[in-house]
Amino acid sequence: MADEQVDGFAPGTIVEVRDEAWIVRSAERLKNSAWAVSCTGVSELVRDTDATFLTDLDQLRPLVPEKAEVVPDDSPQFRRTRLWLEAVLRKTAVPLHDERLIVSHRMLLDELGYQRRAVAQALSRTNLRTRILIADAVGLGKTLEIGMLLAELARRGRAERILVVTPRHVLEQMQHELWTRFAIPLVRLDSDGIKRVRQELPASRNPFTYYRKVIVSVDTLKSGQYRAHLEKHHWDAVVIDESHNLTNTGTLNNELARVLAPRTDALVLASATPHNGKPESFAELVSLLDATAISDRSDYQVEDIAHLFVRRHRHSADVADEVGKDWAERPEPKVLAIPANSAEEKIINELTDSWLYPEPGRSPLEGTNNTLFPWTLAKAALSSTAALRETIANRRQSKKRTEAELSSLDTLGKLAAEAQATGESKLTELVGYLGKIGVGSKSETRVVLFSERLATLRWLLQELPNALRMPVEAFAMLHGGLPDDKQQAVVEQFKLADSPVRVLVAGDVASEGVNLHAHCHNLVHVDIPWSLIRIEQRNGRIDRYGQKYPPQITALALTSTNDRFTGDVRVLTKLLDKEHAAHQALGDAATLLNLHSVTKEEQAVAEALAKGRDIEEVVPDLSDDVDEWDFFHQLMAQGDQRAPDDVEVDDGHNLFRTDLDFLREALREVYPNPAEPVGRGGVAWEESDDGSWVRLTPPPDLKRRFRALPQSYRTERKVTERLVLATDKPSAEDSLKRARDHKESGTLWPEAHFLGPLHPVLDWACDRALARFERNQVPLVVGDVELPTVLVQGTLTNARGQVVSCTNWAFGFVDDDPRSGPIGSSDALEILEDAGIRDGGINAGYDLDPSDWQWLVPKGVAAMRAHLQRILVEQGRQLAAPVWEAEARLERWEADSRRIAEGRDAGPRTRMLKQIDAVVRGAKTSLESLRAVGKPGVRVLAVIAPRQDVQEGVR
Repeated sequence: MADEQVDGFAPGTIVEVRDEAWIVRSAERLKNSAWAVSCTGVSELVRDTDATFLTDLDQLRPLVPEKAEVVPDDSPQFRRTRLWLEAVLRKTAVPLHDERLIVSHRMLLDELGYQRRAVAQALSRTNLRTRILIADAVGLGKTLEIGMLLAELARRGRAERILVVTPRHVLEQMQHELWTRFAIPLVRLDSDGIKRVRQELPASRNPFTYYRKVIVSVDTLKSGQYRAHLEKHHWDAVVIDESHNLTNTGTLNNELARVLAPRTDALVLASATPHNGKPESFAELVSLLDATAISDRSDYQVEDIAHLFVRRHRHSADVADEVGKDWAERPEPKVLAIPANSAEEKIINELTDSWLYPEPGRSPLEGTNNTLFPWTLAKAALSSTAALRETIANRRQSKKRTEAELSSLDTLGKLAAEAQATGESKLTELVGYLGKIGVGSKSETRVVLFSERLATLRWLLQELPNALRMPVEAFAMLHGGLPDDKQQAVVEQFKLADSPVRVLVAGDVASEGVNLHAHCHNLVHVDIPWSLIRIEQRNGRIDRYGQKYPPQITALALTSTNDRFTGDVRVLTKLLDKEHAAHQALGDAATLLNLHSVTKEEQAVAEALAKGRDIEEVVPDLSDDVDEWDFFHQLMAQGDQRAPDDVEVDDGHNLFRTDLDFLREALREVYPNPAEPVGRGGVAWEESDDGSWVRLTPPPDLKRRFRALPQSYRTERKVTERLVLATDKPSAEDSLKRARDHKESGTLWPEAHFLGPLHPVLDWACDRALARFERNQVPLVVGDVELPTVLVQGTLTNARGQVVSCTNWAFGFVDDDPRSGPIGSSDALEILEDAGIRDGGINAGYDLDPSDWQWLVPKGVAAMRAHLQRILVEQGRQLAAPVWEAEARLERWEADSRRIAEGRDAGPRTRMLKQIDAVVRGAKTSLESLRAVGKPGVRVLAVIAPRQDVQEGVR
């Protein structure tokens, strides 16, 4: 299709395909110069049907704007016109490089400036493709920042196809947050979701073309079953949570990221611990966002990549000032020293004499590769005798054990069995402590018990109910061996106030991503990992934004009378203290050991203990000398890159003051009689006296749209039978809180869903409003204007069909002389305001002859085309600037990279040069697609006849 026909491909316009009318959602230029145009049907036979048409296969007839037919509006207060204009404005994508926040600040969340600034940075002109690493510390609300960013991308027409990748246990949590707060519906492909896919789709069908918005676990996606599907699909936006797991090249996680990164426009990575201490590994993560950001992966500065990441923590000045009472300060952690009983002392003595510090020639182990295994035994013993026995059993099953080792293992195993039969002092202390903080059968107090040993988790689950005299229903266990649906169910139950669960016994799978603070502010480390990173991750489950009570962190430590046994207390106390200090200063404990790996930190502590080194040598204090900080200290100490007042927001007011006003008037227009049964084309509609909620029975065409909503929400709230919408933030938050408090129907999904600006019901109302006028018709209204006026919309798009410039302008004409130009022009909304139409005009039922005003249409189109040409001349440099700047960065990167390659040996040099060529080709193709192309799109919005002329009978 020729470029002159591109006028009709702007999102929100109507095209004719196969004799039916369709609304354009998005359009993208293909490699063969054809267009792929995604549409939703509006005429009767195809209404609410989604389809993508290719211009080299189908004939798409964009409506010619000069031939738009003027139709008088006889509705009360020009309601039909106002709805039409509102729908057009809502359907028109916001320009690609508009740095304002358009919708995210109007979603269901607290107004926090640091979150807004993160989103604004991702949308900035320098971040051409919206690719960013959200590296905020634990608890700041990375999920909310992700939701805000996706909402802004959706308003810019850049989120039709979304893929969110998370760990298994947070699938439902992320899906819940994105739907309840942002009205972004994701199909959850957990084990149940995959079963439904297999039932609904043929095995050969690509599920990612069937579902446009998907949330799936990284474990599911990296399997070979989905790899081929991913390679054949392109996304508008991809989100990968806990992205620090992507950095190691050669792993399945890294390969998955390498598949996804080039197949999406926007890429959002999220991690509170985004690096492992190696510049090359962090460069790998950065290269997923922008392959041209770093030339030398072993030598780069924070400033080189500052535009690609955002990092703040709880005690950053701008964050601390905002979170206030909504994030209670964490007090100093507690360590409960527990004297070992006689049976446990026997285990400690055996460990000390035979394993940790044996006399020369008496060690049960051979070789130098087993020097840390005694400390593995010690850690297991300090967790529980059950964990020690499991470790012994696992060791015995491995090959090539000597008779001496097997004998020593037997001795230790017998002592462990005796101690377990006698009763463990740690259990006694734990039971007493839990009773002290209020955990009991008649109490609401909750607690999370962390252990890194599965045997300890099972032991606790077995012993605690009787010891605390509580029913087994009050306890739940969460660990990585559970199926994904079971993990999600356990987390959901713990969040519900009326759930019987009071004690969550959790392994370290729960230390990442899970929010456990809704009804809990107590956390106990039954055993503690010798890793600051893991301690920080665990603590962050209850120490996060929204925590109303001071989160109390407590650890259990077994002490001994054996002076040679290091025990747990000294190591434990130091680790907790140092994590707390790092949390206060940087929100990142990983910088202290500077190893940035849980495994490496634990190994370093074990080696220090084995060699008798003081723990202070291994874990230094946080340096106050900023000049001495290395790259990763600087990286983790980053604050906001923007000033607090840098973020501009839009008030969201077009022709209706609120989303409820628009929905209410749309329903009145489409269904004049709300009481008429739905089966007869009506819609049951009820609104509260204070306007805080509305309830409606969805008509069939709206029900069809609900197929994309979360399955559990549809099922548990039965929204296809009755939909309840909260129309203001306080009411919506109250509905969410009631769901968490489990005072309704046993579900975390709120009864009243927030009517946010992206809600599918509003999109449905827009399509209904647009359908009130026939194809290529525009409304004629009467207003207080001096001249006959025509409202026209003009858009410029790039090769991807993304809007780069949009103007809604009003032109006034003195007569129908075809040679004359506009006498006056102004912003369309301002004209509507001045004309007394914007918020509801006076429609006196004038007898208008549309032929008297038809002449304004072609003149308005011509005026808009001339106006857009002026914009191209006057603002062409500004519109092209982001692409030019990116091209300049690409040239610098290419030159630097080739210079580095030339210094390598022949083999590596050849490989590097090939990689450079491939990156440059891909980058140039991408940048070329972001240029403004084609003829400007023009659309007539309305014609306004001067009230005075109409009253006098004069045209």
